[in-house]
Amino acid sequence: MLYVTLTFIGAAEAGKKTAILYTILESCRRRGIDPLAYLHDVLTRLPLATNHTVHKLTPENWAKERAASRKQYAAAA
Repeated sequence: MLYVTLTFIGAAEAGKKTAILYTILESCRRRGIDPLAYLHDVLTRLPLATNHTVHKLTPENWAKERAASRKQYAAAA
């Protein structure tokens, strides 16, 4: 897939970045996560993330955190 991306993007570095973005979006899709909601939340939280907290922003961990917060909210209601 990276080769195809490079063909249409035109620059090797742009192709790599596009491939990373496609990988993130596909990871969201496979986990049933709305990619727009994920990107909106993660891109607003990313500037405050540190090396020790950035792992929480992966699609898998993001979905787990969101499910846990929903359970807490439901239990409190």
